Amino acid sequence: MLAAAILFLAAVVAGLQNALAGGGSFVTFPALVLAGLDARAANITSTVALFPGQITTGLAGRRYVSGTPGLPFLWLFVLSLIGGAVGGLLLLATPPGVFARLVPWLVLFATAVFAWGSFARRPSAVTTSIGPTAAAIGQFLIAIYGGYFGGGIGILMLAALTMAGLPIRNAGSTKNVLAGVMNASAVVIFLFSPDVYWSKAVAVAVGAVIGGQIGAWALHRVNERLLRVCIIALGLVLFVGLLLDAP
Repeated sequence: MLAAAILFLAAVVAGLQNALAGGGSFVTFPALVLAGLDARAANITSTVALFPGQITTGLAGRRYVSGTPGLPFLWLFVLSLIGGAVGGLLLLATPPGVFARLVPWLVLFATAVFAWGSFARRPSAVTTSIGPTAAAIGQFLIAIYGGYFGGGIGILMLAALTMAGLPIRNAGSTKNVLAGVMNASAVVIFLFSPDVYWSKAVAVAVGAVIGGQIGAWALHRVNERLLRVCIIALGLVLFVGLLLDAP
């Protein structure tokens, strides 16, 4: 019960982060590792648990969802669905020990992407610089990464969609839906995996949904810049901790 309570509180924080700035998996992943799961099981359980919150977020902004010039949304949907499934299968095929050695570098990559998207990238300065073919390839590769690990996929998609010609509001809503789509295919695959710890997943899912609702209320009441700095600091601490603990 104590472990479930700690996971629940961590998930509330993660849901709050996702609603305000993203990066909620930086909280749920280490919390599940501390609860006794190996790195691969923690990643799989976190993906399943955070999925309901992604669905509600995607539905909230569905009226702004669209395809990019020359690339209909249906194609983005299909590419995300297939890519997420490929990433999920790759994760299940990765031995836990190998994933444990790989995950610190995935966390570092995700933290770097989040830092770039938070403080270096200027969405207003982005102009159309990639065509529909490049946008399709980019989305498929992002979806594979999303199904495999997922940290930083929001920033990656936001960059790719705006470079493909979408206005920032449409790109933000579209990436929310596509994030849910690519994780949906991975989640379906993970449902048959013994690496999903359901009691922990339920505690995280409930907490994340509640945290998301709190985040929606606090959206204009919290210092988002400070929150993003805290997420980046947590990512760096997590990277060092995982690196030192890697087999």
